[in-house]
Amino acid sequence: MVLFAVEIISADVVALGLMLTLTLTGLLPAERAFAGFGSDTVIVILGLLILTAALLRTGVMDLAGRAILRQTGKDPLRLLVVIVVASAALGAFMSNTASTAFFLPVVIGLARRAEMSPGKLLLPLAFAGIVSSSVTLISTSTNIVVSGILKDYKLAPMGMFELAPVGIPIAVVGVIYLLTVGRRLVPDRFAGDAVQDGTLGFRPYLSEIIILPDSPLAGKTVEVAGIGRDLDIRILRILRGKDGSLWPDAHVVLKAGDVLVVEGGSEEILKIKDITGIEIKADVKLSDPGLSPEDLGLVEALVLPRSELIGRTLKGYGFRERYGIQVLGISRHGETMQRKISTVKLRVGDILLLQGHRDRLQAMEQSDAVRVVGTPEEGRPKLWLAPVAIGIFASVILLPAFNLVSLPVAVMLGVFAVFATRCISSTEAYREVEWKAVILIASMLSLGAAMEHTGTAGYLAEKIAAWTDGCGPTVVLSAFFCLTVLLTQPMSNQAAAIVVLPVAIATAYRLGLNPRTFAMMIAVAASCSYLTPLEPSCLMVYGPGRYRFRDFARVGAPLTLLIYLIAIALVPHFWPVR
Repeated sequence: MVLFAVEIISADVVALGLMLTLTLTGLLPAERAFAGFGSDTVIVILGLLILTAALLRTGVMDLAGRAILRQTGKDPLRLLVVIVVASAALGAFMSNTASTAFFLPVVIGLARRAEMSPGKLLLPLAFAGIVSSSVTLISTSTNIVVSGILKDYKLAPMGMFELAPVGIPIAVVGVIYLLTVGRRLVPDRFAGDAVQDGTLGFRPYLSEIIILPDSPLAGKTVEVAGIGRDLDIRILRILRGKDGSLWPDAHVVLKAGDVLVVEGGSEEILKIKDITGIEIKADVKLSDPGLSPEDLGLVEALVLPRSELIGRTLKGYGFRERYGIQVLGISRHGETMQRKISTVKLRVGDILLLQGHRDRLQAMEQSDAVRVVGTPEEGRPKLWLAPVAIGIFASVILLPAFNLVSLPVAVMLGVFAVFATRCISSTEAYREVEWKAVILIASMLSLGAAMEHTGTAGYLAEKIAAWTDGCGPTVVLSAFFCLTVLLTQPMSNQAAAIVVLPVAIATAYRLGLNPRTFAMMIAVAASCSYLTPLEPSCLMVYGPGRYRFRDFARVGAPLTLLIYLIAIALVPHFWPVR
């Protein structure tokens, strides 16, 4: 815990070292130490990461992001409200891990479009998914574990909405906290350098798009057409034949043949190809029907010192005629240019977004005019497969919900389905997986196993029971709440409930109290995984949000206290202790 907090060593390396230490000291047999890598938890997380990558590759996340952005605009508070409420609502009926996995790429995309730090959104996203874990029986597998233990002790299993009288107030208060005090405690480590250093994957390009004949956008105003809004690009100028250059006022009516000078990221520029009625002007001027997708290359190229292009325009140099390559956009250190691409005089350091036959791109690079510096991420999304990806993801959620198969089996069936339908290739999927998170989770599961194997968790639980012997029910319930919260930080929520609940039930019988009161208290406490990033939902946002270990305690400690106050007031009310 100290190494996690000071962050001198990477968290995944600390977890791996912990697992090996437990094994080498004999505190845990090797077969149990390494079992975490084949556990249901790791399989589910790995599968969900692949499934969300498939949703991203097929454009589902982008479509969802556009819909949210259309409703919220770029107002940071409205955006946060929609994200937190949506995550909490979804988390009430599915695991918080799945909820966070679904929204994670959507939120990252929204943050970039709204020009705000993703760090201000990702931690509230994860916490909002967890805060509704006590609304229904299926909100989290921990509730199902508690229900199973109750049956083992000849008590009635937990009902589908039995926890709702406590879970709903917790979810409401939690959402309000995240939107008020909590959001002010969330750190922002992207401030000032997110766009400049490329962290958010954004490099602005100047490009031109043309309104095609018979386009459905012709005759609509700029505002109604929504090109800039839907594609997340800026319309800088409208070029219209003899009328010359027009300002892109919201009330300007677009006409067939209009050329729009726009600015956007490489991904956004490429998405223009998927919109009916418009096209990148370079594609219209230079199209090769015999060019197959396999032969088509897309690169970012840097204008070199002493290049023949310096001080010349693309038109004057005859770039398209000389190399047979389209220039889709020009980027100049974030500077906004409002001229036609063909009239921009190039400078050292300008970056060109180029598209053409791979052989021609290689020949161009050998000319020493430019140097290829990168390839934009994976071209255009497979929008035609978006309904397939949505159907697969929905099936993964519904199959275990109706007890047709277990969650790990459903997730792996979903992974196989996205591979088989080519929503995403295995190579693309494995590249998207956050392997550090997988190693961290798998290694940390060994700590929970060691606490059970050595009897440490049971020993601590019995000590709590002994220390509170003779105290009032409120003190005893509070003690078990604190113990469960403490244990659920380094070990899984389910393991914490399995360790503490039997001792709590035995203590209740010994004190002549209602064991169901203790069971419900522990079910609520086991979901309070806010103090460390070891909860899978928190781990998913740990890296992308640039968070530190202590950030979770800073935001999560007040939330945990609020949940305790609600639970200690409402649990004994709905399940009397005597």
